[in-house]
Amino acid sequence: MMKKLWSSYSYAIILFVLSLAASFILVVQTETPESDNFVTVTVSEGDSLWAIAKDFSEEHSMSADEFIIWVEQNNGIAGGRIFPGDEIVIPVKAVESEPFTELASSDLDK
Repeated sequence: MMKKLWSSYSYAIILFVLSLAASFILVVQTETPESDNFVTVTVSEGDSLWAIAKDFSEEHSMSADEFIIWVEQNNGIAGGRIFPGDEIVIPVKAVESEPFTELASSDLDK
């Protein structure tokens, strides 16, 4: 019975399985990346990941080490090397639904 069912409907079964797989892939790819919910900062002259972690310490619940590790992993940074003009995503939730960009050393140094 199973062989007869398979031989009669094998193309339909394969098409159905492939359709499910394609749908799953599309859903996974169209999800909004988590980094869209976080703040993007532009690195200024003299900034370091430690300084940025300290400047934003009131806005996240991580230790400075955890903050830096997160920033390195999510921005492809090796050894904490950042340069003026770099834009990095930090683990601070954006105030509105849209991410925003600010200078890392802007109002915090005043």
